[in-house]
Amino acid sequence: MAPQVDALYFFLIALTAFFTLLISGMVVYFAIKYRRRGANDAGVPIHGNMRLEAIWTVIPLLIVLFIFGWSASLFFTMARPPAQTLDVYVVGKQWMWKFQHADGRAEVNELHVPIGHNIRLTMTSQDVIHDVYIPDFRVKADVLPGRYTHLWFKATKPGRYHLFCAEYCGTNHSGMVGWVVVQERAEYQQWLAGGTGQGTMAQTGEKLFKDLSCITCHKDDTTGRGPTLLGLYGKAVTLDNGNAVEADEAYIRESVVNPRAKIVSGFQPIMPTFQGLISEEGLLQLIEYVKSLKATPSNATGVPAAAPAAPGTPAKK
Repeated sequence: MAPQVDALYFFLIALTAFFTLLISGMVVYFAIKYRRRGANDAGVPIHGNMRLEAIWTVIPLLIVLFIFGWSASLFFTMARPPAQTLDVYVVGKQWMWKFQHADGRAEVNELHVPIGHNIRLTMTSQDVIHDVYIPDFRVKADVLPGRYTHLWFKATKPGRYHLFCAEYCGTNHSGMVGWVVVQERAEYQQWLAGGTGQGTMAQTGEKLFKDLSCITCHKDDTTGRGPTLLGLYGKAVTLDNGNAVEADEAYIRESVVNPRAKIVSGFQPIMPTFQGLISEEGLLQLIEYVKSLKATPSNATGVPAAAPAAPGTPAKK
């Protein structure tokens, strides 16, 4: 995003400088040209000029519309991650950044990413409002408690880049800093291989799913007291009030911490809340597990769904 953001920024600076010099020069020019030369000089009344009025109305309008179109296009590009992304989950906490990769590798205040990959951050806060800001990449987004926000980038040059919290979050706000480490793909794969070997996020989420006895209600078929989760992520879910919502990260999180907020059509509001019983990291692991449950014809026969993608493989949003 950096070259596109810089191009717009420098255009606005150049435009501002141009009109500053133009208007200042005209003020000086007209002040000299129409200065009072004698005691009896008097100005000539001017009753307006429609052509002049139209010019200084239309030209600024066209300039502003051009800026709006350029800015809106850039905004939508920054706000909409590409279809193929490598997902990383972020939890902000006073005063540190916790990152977790889909393969299970976790890190604090450092984020390792491969060069040339679209990286999508799914972010939430454990306490107060934070803000992920990577100035070299020209990307920035609030990190809010109780909900998920997203940010994406594609690093094009290896190196270490500053990461800051750009929202005042307490007495040690200035110390909530970190690094984004951009590596060549082979080096990144080597770094991933040096993990603890505790399994992927989806595997950890599956264990948590079983430990919390979620499996007793959410079965692979339609015999459970709760809806099946196979192929749920990204699908439109019909609610008991007739409305439909997309089963994204926010929906899955809300279904865990506040299950009565949105009741799926055909089911009773009997699910207990797990608010306070699962950490933010645990919620993200559950979400990654639900995302890994793919609906395939083999699921109907009781054969387990396909395993999640190999570590380091870009995940489809």
